[in-house]
Parts: sequence; structure tokens; C-alpha cells
Amino acid sequence: MAAPTSSARRHLLHGIAGLGLALGLAAGAHAQSVVRVASTPGVTSDAVQALVEEGRRNGLDIRLVEFTDWTLPNEAVNHGDADLNFFQHQAFLDNAVKERGYRLQVIGLGLLQNIGLYSDRHTALDALPRGAKVSVPNDPVNQGRGLLLLQKAGLIQLRQGAAAGARLDDVVENPKGLKFFEIEGPQLIHSLRDVDLAVVWPSYFVNAGRKEQAGKGLLYSGIDDTFYAMGFVARTDRAQDPALRKFVALFQQSAAVRQTIADRFGGNPNLYTLPWQR
Repeated sequence: MAAPTSSARRHLLHGIAGLGLALGLAAGAHAQSVVRVASTPGVTSDAVQALVEEGRRNGLDIRLVEFTDWTLPNEAVNHGDADLNFFQHQAFLDNAVKERGYRLQVIGLGLLQNIGLYSDRHTALDALPRGAKVSVPNDPVNQGRGLLLLQKAGLIQLRQGAAAGARLDDVVENPKGLKFFEIEGPQLIHSLRDVDLAVVWPSYFVNAGRKEQAGKGLLYSGIDDTFYAMGFVARTDRAQDPALRKFVALFQQSAAVRQTIADRFGGNPNLYTLPWQR
């Protein structure tokens, strides 16, 4: 992905400044530490929003900044326009650091969104025919995660075993002769009408108002998949900042946050896990 243009950068700064004015700069009668959290629409943003009142009672003025772009949350934190972001897992961050040279790190885990194997044609994995069509993510980070789940299902064997970062070229055993199709992540849910099996994030069904279908996966990843847990990312030089550490602790202890996450996933424990409870 290309770096944001100068005009995009100005837009980012103006947007955050406007948000600050809208929320007001006064923290109330008692001094509060402002924590600006960049996220993307969906369960991550909802969970942060659920912590606002509790944060205020505990001396934190939590300000949510939403982006629909997956590049700008890291740009915002790296340049000091946001204090934390909450939208990515370690694998995604590692790739962003490699490509952009960011000085960012995960300071706490917030949510593990499981992925699942779904089919509109078959009700069990052993019913897949020889030569079945399988859609997987096309990006290098999430394709590896999908292939690990297919390996867990016993459908393929990967060259490096359980190591992260596998690509289709690393499939060394494919006893059913599965035919793979690389699909853009958000489009995987739509590929179900054309393939026998698809790797899909249950949250895509939830966000599309199809919570019931989210719970019909043939197999899900789980708590052993914490490399792909979404974390709170800060600049390396602020990793021990007391306000940021306090935010993470409050998030992980909050009943309101847990309830919000459960609600967004229809109360189905197959669809997510809370990785800090491991």
C-alpha cells in the first residue's frame, strides 16, 4: 500500500483536530489523561466506545477516532496524532513495520476474532469432493492464517508446519486436490456462492446482519491462534506510558466491554475469544 499523500495527512490532522473540538477540551473538575484511540468501524470501535464512561470515572478521557482505511491508524499513532490503535493483529503490524519502518509495538491484547471454514454447499468437511473449490484471502498476512486452519482441518499439509506466513506455494500435501482461489478479504463472504469452501471471518457475517450464519462454520480457529489477536498498538517510546497501560488494564477488566463484544458476536463463543484470559 502506498503511503498517504500530504493532502491525506492534512485531512487526517484536521479530522482529529475537529474531533477534539467536538468532544471539548475540558476534562471536568478533575484532571484527566486524554487517550486517543484510532480504530476501524465494527466490534473494535464498539468495544472502545463501551469503555468511555468507565474511563472517565477512572481519570481517562477516552476519545475514539475511526478510520475506514487500514493504513491511517498506524500513521496516526506513529506521528503522534493518536495514542493507541486497535484494529490489527501482530502479523499485520509486523508487515506494516517491515514496509514502512514504523516504531510501533503491541502493549496489550484486546480481542481474538476467530476465522472459520464455511460452505453453502456442504454440511461437513469430509463431504468435500475431490477437486473442491476453496477461496482463501489474497493478502500475505491472512492467507497464512487461513492455510493454517485448512491444515488444522486435515485438508492440506504445509511445508513449515504450524509456522505463520505460509502461502499457497507452501502447500506440500493436498490429498483431495483442492483448487484454491485467492480473494480479497471482504469479498470472501460473497465467494461462497461460487466455491465449495471459504475461509471467512465470522465478523463479516455479523456486520452484514447475518449473525446466525456466522455460527454455522464447519471449523473455527481458537485461542491457540493468539498471533492473530487484535492488540493495542502504541509508539515504542510510549510503551510504558501509565495512561496507556491504565487504558489496557481497564479494557481487559471491564464488564461493559465484555458484554459489548459478546453482543456483537451474538453470544457465540466460537466466533471470538478474549486472549488475555488464556
